Amino acid sequence: MADIVFRNVTKRHGATIAVDDASFTVNDNEFFCFFGPPLSGKSTMLRLVLGLETPDSGEILIGGSPVNTMSPAERNVAMVFQNLALFPHMSARDNVRFPLIERRVAEAEIEKRVADVAAKLHIGHILHKPPAQLSGGERQRVAIARALVRDPNAYLMDDPISALDARLREETRVELKRIQRELGKTLIYVTHDQEEAMSVADRIAILENGRIRQIGAPAEIYDRPASTYVARLLGSPMMNILK
Repeated sequence: MADIVFRNVTKRHGATIAVDDASFTVNDNEFFCFFGPPLSGKSTMLRLVLGLETPDSGEILIGGSPVNTMSPAERNVAMVFQNLALFPHMSARDNVRFPLIERRVAEAEIEKRVADVAAKLHIGHILHKPPAQLSGGERQRVAIARALVRDPNAYLMDDPISALDARLREETRVELKRIQRELGKTLIYVTHDQEEAMSVADRIAILENGRIRQIGAPAEIYDRPASTYVARLLGSPMMNILK
């Protein structure tokens, strides 16, 4: 079980409040999406869950256990950053294998997991190549595979497919939704793309200046926005606001 709970969490970056008194629950096995404009607090939320940042106040729980004082390794969550961090001297295969080698997983199990995730993301034919010989989209898929190959409590993804072209973005988000369902894992996903948020998420949290303005299923938020801010943020073309 890996529900993720924020209880009155605040995080400041100098004079800026990046996360402002956030309280919410991401349910076990849920595909949960943070959506909002740049600097609304989306990535900071993920870094707080991962343990790269510590709340100034409030409490975070993963699977019912407080994690404020735990290191990222102790939290056992897997992260895919917007800016890729593949090892340039390793092949794509060795990049995907790396987190399992670190955890001393048996070789036969490593090969099984790598083959499985490579098939899911259609990267088997490029595993022999180093990152420098891969396209941006291929590198992105290898980075996603490296996160999926683990068996973490939850997956965190920070705008992971923004570098892909439109066709690959559509294919990859469909695959991510399918894989998340197959794995039965909690996944928190950050995006600034409305179509992406509406198509993959079980629920969406709408952020503005570090505050959560609304949480709900995509259809619920679209049909019944809680404020003019949410209404203006969603909809293509933009909703008309009558005063």
